[in-house]
Amino acid sequence: MKGLVLFAAAAAFAEPRQRRVEIEYFVEVRGVPADKTADVWLPVPHDDPFQKISGREVDSHWRYRITKGAEGNTFLHTRANSDGEIALRFEAVRAERIQPARETPANGDAGPGCCLNPDRLVPLDEKIRAQAREVVDARGAKTPVEKARAIYDHVVGTVKFDKSGKGWGRGDIHYACDARRGNCTDFHAIFIGYARAVGVPARFAIGVPLPAKRGKGTIAGYHCWAEFHAPGSGWIPVDASEAAKDPSRREYFFGALDENRVEFSRGRDIHLSPHQQGDPLNFFVDAYAELDGRPFPGVKTSVRFRDLD
Repeated sequence: MKGLVLFAAAAAFAEPRQRRVEIEYFVEVRGVPADKTADVWLPVPHDDPFQKISGREVDSHWRYRITKGAEGNTFLHTRANSDGEIALRFEAVRAERIQPARETPANGDAGPGCCLNPDRLVPLDEKIRAQAREVVDARGAKTPVEKARAIYDHVVGTVKFDKSGKGWGRGDIHYACDARRGNCTDFHAIFIGYARAVGVPARFAIGVPLPAKRGKGTIAGYHCWAEFHAPGSGWIPVDASEAAKDPSRREYFFGALDENRVEFSRGRDIHLSPHQQGDPLNFFVDAYAELDGRPFPGVKTSVRFRDLD
């Protein structure tokens, strides 16, 4: 895509890297009873200053509609009365994001208060508050950026990227704090929970990782990261799990995200549109379905990519 605007946040640095890819998000629906209809939702990637989506096409066995939810999220909803498939195809231009972590306390920006609230698996109980205070007090951190950096360094330095055993992958802050291992959801559950516990607004984002090597292929799994808010800088990204996997990039991933990702949704405890009858979704990157108001397991998601540059 020509004419993608480069971003002011990175003006003082080398020109941000960009990546242009074609994505196919493919969903199979199987096992719908002959006399039943399943509600099916897909996440639809959105534009933001670091991601431009174009050429969206949908090939669906059933009629569908595109809906909007909270935090800028977009969904595709359909009602499946048989087995079938849905293919969502689009082009994404993703830019490296470099957001300097600095503060201007005089501007009076206290940050979005909603991003100080707990999530179901990231509660702000006294145990979490005490642990967070211990981390920031040990560093003598006072400002939002100082507190966020203390928490980031603590998470990167004490949590291991390890997907063995059970319990990982849910973003359960108590599991992650006790086990000190897990995947990206577990790393960022601690970061977000601790930040909120000491008064720093923080939020969650999730999507798919793009292999660093250009080409084409299947994308296995998802990837998530976090942002915290600082007066004068706005939302500053962190990727604690990538920093833990590659210690040489520890400085980089505090205030920067590489271009090797596509964001699908933001937030946790997701309320879909139209509203699902079951509980809010822990996070939303794979297709979700309900039958008779209960989660329906007969959906399978696969994602493929092809570099266009």
